[in-house]
Amino acid sequence: IGMGFHVLREYERAVIFRWGRLARGLIGGNGPGVVVIIPLIDKLVRVSLRTVTMDVPQQDVITKDNVSVKVNAVVYFRVVDQQRAIIEVEDYLYATSMIAQTTLRSVLGQSQLDDLLSKREEINMELQRIIDQQTEPWGVKVSAVEVKNVDLPQEMQRAIARQAEAERERRSKVIHAEGEFQAAQRLAEAANVMSQNPIALQLRYLQTLVEIAAEKNSTTIFPIPIDIITPLIKGLEQGKEAKQS
Repeated sequence: IGMGFHVLREYERAVIFRWGRLARGLIGGNGPGVVVIIPLIDKLVRVSLRTVTMDVPQQDVITKDNVSVKVNAVVYFRVVDQQRAIIEVEDYLYATSMIAQTTLRSVLGQSQLDDLLSKREEINMELQRIIDQQTEPWGVKVSAVEVKNVDLPQEMQRAIARQAEAERERRSKVIHAEGEFQAAQRLAEAANVMSQNPIALQLRYLQTLVEIAAEKNSTTIFPIPIDIITPLIKGLEQGKEAKQS
């Protein structure tokens, strides 16, 4: 009598066969709770409806741009139809693992290395969609697929490091050049303002003298505007021309 009573937990369901055929309408249904079967005639198979976390073993993948990488992933899935999970496939856990491995190699083999490193979320969504489509006839729902690690060859890691360093240097030079350009623009605008108002140039000159004096230097250099010494230079040039003549 004890062999005919089975207690199913909240997360478990049962698939019952009577004389090898799927049995329905039994006392207690298919769970959870107490399920009653006829010993030696009925066979009860338990199926867990909890989400299964499955590691996909590391796969050797050649990307679209002919780079050999090693990639592993993790798949999250659960049974949504216990009858199909038992009847339609021999071992839904093993079958889902095989589908995940082959799909991982197929999808990543069609991707560029840069996309594999930068567009991880899009690749995960594509893997989830394809694997879920393959396992749907088995009553298995794939909720998520995550690519865990992407192992690159040593020479490829060095090449990526050099590329990243060159990119940082390029950005540094661009930022420096943009700063120089903006400074030149500001100086040109300031020169235009001072050319229109000579008093502003004199005030700037006096402010510079005050800043120099505040440094407590033993020597102070007074810049002389070129307009002041221009007549003197012309006089000297005219004197030289008169002597030569």
